[in-house]
Amino acid sequence: MSAARRLRRGATRAMVGLALAAPLLGALVVWLNVRGEMPLPPETPLTSPPSADVARGAYLVKAGNCIGCHTTPGGAALAGGRPIETPFGAVFAPNLTPDDDTGLGRWTASEFWRAMHHGRSRNGRLLYPAFPYTSFTQMTRQDVDAVYAYLRSVPAVKQPPRAHALRFPYSTQPALAVWRALYFRAGHFSTVEEQSDAWNRGKYLVEGLGHCAACHASRNALGAARLHAGLGGGLMTDGGWYAPALSDPAEAGVQQWPRAQVVQLLKTGVSPTASVSGPMADVVHDSTQHLDEADLDAMAQYLISLPPVAASTPTEAAPATPEAMLRGAEVYAQACAACHGKQGEGVAGIYPALAGNRAVTWPSPHNLVQMVRHGGFAPTTEGNPRPFGMPPFAQTLSNDDVAAVVTYLRQSWGHRASAVSALQVSRIR
Repeated sequence: MSAARRLRRGATRAMVGLALAAPLLGALVVWLNVRGEMPLPPETPLTSPPSADVARGAYLVKAGNCIGCHTTPGGAALAGGRPIETPFGAVFAPNLTPDDDTGLGRWTASEFWRAMHHGRSRNGRLLYPAFPYTSFTQMTRQDVDAVYAYLRSVPAVKQPPRAHALRFPYSTQPALAVWRALYFRAGHFSTVEEQSDAWNRGKYLVEGLGHCAACHASRNALGAARLHAGLGGGLMTDGGWYAPALSDPAEAGVQQWPRAQVVQLLKTGVSPTASVSGPMADVVHDSTQHLDEADLDAMAQYLISLPPVAASTPTEAAPATPEAMLRGAEVYAQACAACHGKQGEGVAGIYPALAGNRAVTWPSPHNLVQMVRHGGFAPTTEGNPRPFGMPPFAQTLSNDDVAAVVTYLRQSWGHRASAVSALQVSRIR
C-alpha cells in the first residue's frame, strides 16, 4: 500500500472516530452543565416579602457588594448596565430591580436560587462567570431567598439589559458550556468542625458571599481560577489592577496583624499600617464598612488564619540604568517629595511612607502605575470621613516619566523590585 493511500485511510478513520465521539462529548458537556439541578417547582413571585427577610437581604446585598457591578455611576441603584471588562470583551451587569419587563419582576425565588447556585438564567441560558456564581454557589438557600426578598422590595426601574460585547467564540453558549464543564461545579458551604463558629462565618463571607477570589485569585488563559489558587493574588479581569495575595505577608497578607487592625481596615479603609485604594476602596465604601463588628471580626479571624505562602528567596532585579534613575529622581522631587518626603518617609496618618512600603515592590507594578496616573483615594467612610487623596498625574507626566518615577520608587531606599518601561506603562489600562 502506498504511503499516500495509508495517509488517506488514516485520515478517514480519524474523521469517522471524531464523528462518533462528537455526540458523546456533547452529551457529556450537557450533563456536566445540568448535574445537581432539580426541576423548578411551580411558584409565583413574592408580592409582599416579610420585613425581616427584606432587612436581612439588604444587609446581605451590601455584604456581597452587589451595587459595585449592578449600578452605573450616577445611575439608578441596582438597575444594571455597568460593563465588567474581561480579556474576552465586556459583560454588562443586568437589572436587578423588580421591573416586570427588564428586571427580576417575573422571577420566582427558585429561579433566582438557580441563577445564584447554578449560574443559569430564568430562560435557561447559561450565565457568564463575570457574575461570580462560582462563589455564590456556596451561599445558603436561606440567604439567597433573603436577597431575593430585598430585591423584590426596591423601586422598579425600567432599564433594558445591554448586549454583551464578547468576541467570538466566547460569546456563544456552546463555548460557555464547555468552560463550565471544565471549571464549574455547583457546591455548598462546608464548615470546618475544628474551627470556631466565628471562623467558619468568616470563611463563608470571604469565600462565598464576599467572593474575594473573584479578584484575589490568579486565572488561566480561559479566565478560570487556577487549581488551588486560593487567594494568592492575580491581575483583575480588566487587566488594569493587581489584586495582591492575601496569603502572602509580603503582599496583602495580614497573618501578622492584630485582629483589631484588620477590622479597622475593612471598616474604615485605613489602619495604622495600611490604607486601601483603587477597586478595594470601592469595596470598603460600598460593602465592608456597612458590616457589623461581629462579621468583620469573623472575616479578620479567617484572613489571619490563611496559611502564609512558603517563603522563597526573592530574585534581585537588574538595576535600572543611571539615566532612568536620574529622570525618576527628578520627577519624584517635582511631583512627589512635597507629600511623601525626600526619602519616602511620608507623614504618619496623612501621606503613606513609600520607603519600605510593600505595595511599592509587589511583583506587578500595575497598581503603582495606576496610582501615579489616576491618583489614589481612600474611601470616605464613617470612621474616616475626610480621607486624604493623591491627585492624578496622567495629564502632566508622559509614559516615560511615569515609568521613570515608578522605577525610581521600586529601586530606591533599599528596594530591589524590577524596573518598569514606558511600554509597560502604556499597556496598563
